[in-house]
Amino acid sequence: MPLIGKPSPEDTNLHPFHYKWAYDLYNQAVRNTWFPHEIALKEDIDDWHKMTDDERHAVKFLMAFFNPAELIVNRSIALGIYPYLKSPECHLYLAKQMWEEANHCVAFEYVLETFPFDRNTIYTIHLDTPSMQAKENFITTYMRRMTEETLDIETTEGKKDFIRNLVATNIVMEGIWFYSGFMVALSFRQRNQLRNFGSMINWVIRDESLHLKFGINLVHNILEENQELLTEEFAEEIRQLVIEGVNLEVNYNKDLFPNGILGLNADYVNQYVQYVADRRLEELGLPKHYNVTNPAKWMATSTDVFELVNFFEAQNTSYEVDARAHGKEKKKETPAPTAE
Repeated sequence: MPLIGKPSPEDTNLHPFHYKWAYDLYNQAVRNTWFPHEIALKEDIDDWHKMTDDERHAVKFLMAFFNPAELIVNRSIALGIYPYLKSPECHLYLAKQMWEEANHCVAFEYVLETFPFDRNTIYTIHLDTPSMQAKENFITTYMRRMTEETLDIETTEGKKDFIRNLVATNIVMEGIWFYSGFMVALSFRQRNQLRNFGSMINWVIRDESLHLKFGINLVHNILEENQELLTEEFAEEIRQLVIEGVNLEVNYNKDLFPNGILGLNADYVNQYVQYVADRRLEELGLPKHYNVTNPAKWMATSTDVFELVNFFEAQNTSYEVDARAHGKEKKKETPAPTAE
């Protein structure tokens, strides 16, 4: 069974497996299930009242981006990825991923409802901030193509459109932009602030690392099955797509940190973005572009951030639903791609 194409009624047989890696990721995702209201935020509210205006601006700006971004990813999966895959294993995983994106949106809603925010203002920041609008328009451009009647997924150009949308949403948005925000959020915990919010971000990262692993596997499998896509021109196009995404994030981070906060400013975050982008390019089989060092090595060693492990080299251990429910010891999880 080819991986990409228009699904038919005959594609609903789960067995025999053709893409067992997708089924394995589904099972891991189920074990990782969590719920936002399991996290108590009272101590974080106490921290909020002690923070500077620039620190509060950074948190509100992150919330203004992440809250709609999770739904944008969800819509991209529903409209631009799920309808063009024939694999039932992949459909299983994507169904769980869509639930996770919704859960992340609700998690950020929980934060917005709990902290003393002016929620109406935060809800409109992404509509009024050019750097955020540019990021959303970037994703929408590729997602819109997937809904046009002229798209024929069976053609070489249609398959390229699929890869373009997948890279924009999964690699750039989830794999670079989100990780930039995660680093900023966890930087507060590095200074002993917003520790419970940091725990929530850990759980989001664990989900997103599986999303990223699924997307990278999807790209490689599609390219392997469709050798006509393996041209230098298309590889360069994908490389430039990633670079454009980095440029958009650089502008966004200048708005996130107009003045900087203790130990963190736009230049620091943008070097981290470039470092992560190089990792994503390598995971796609493309050469590095920026060749910068990682300024946030603490992301790999921060207390309890066991999810941040190397895609190819490590296993991680963390909270799992079945372990919690049955009083079992923590079990080893699937390794996932991250910035470290």
